[in-house]
Amino acid sequence: MLKRIQDDMKQAMKAGDKKRLSTIRMLLAAVKNESIEKRKELSSEDILGVIQREIKQRRTAIADFAAGGRKDLVHEYEAEIAILESYLPPQLSDEELEALVRQAVAETGASSLREMGKVMGKIMPQVKGKADGERVQAIVHKILA
Repeated sequence: MLKRIQDDMKQAMKAGDKKRLSTIRMLLAAVKNESIEKRKELSSEDILGVIQREIKQRRTAIADFAAGGRKDLVHEYEAEIAILESYLPPQLSDEELEALVRQAVAETGASSLREMGKVMGKIMPQVKGKADGERVQAIVHKILA
């Protein structure tokens, strides 16, 4: 995964794609910081976690910028999200996600919203990188309600 990101950075440099280059450099810096913090080389799964965290930070910032009327920054962050999402595995559709959630509900025996934590704990490792936690939470909430 790290090799692919580094290769993409070289291609962006050669192509003169400044936006892609700056986004990839930011991602590599975040990966390096995480590696230093954990004091070990990151696995592809760890790198996926870093990418998801960066995307989540940008989505939060987009909401703030949109509320502040900064459309220029909203567009800039949306472009960064698109670049970062290219490194994630294909996302699960709502139907696939709902089927997995129903299976997890059946396995845990959850029957009310109070047991949402059990279901989330069961399903999140299965969908890591393939679905956003907020989407999963919304579907679990819908099924248990």
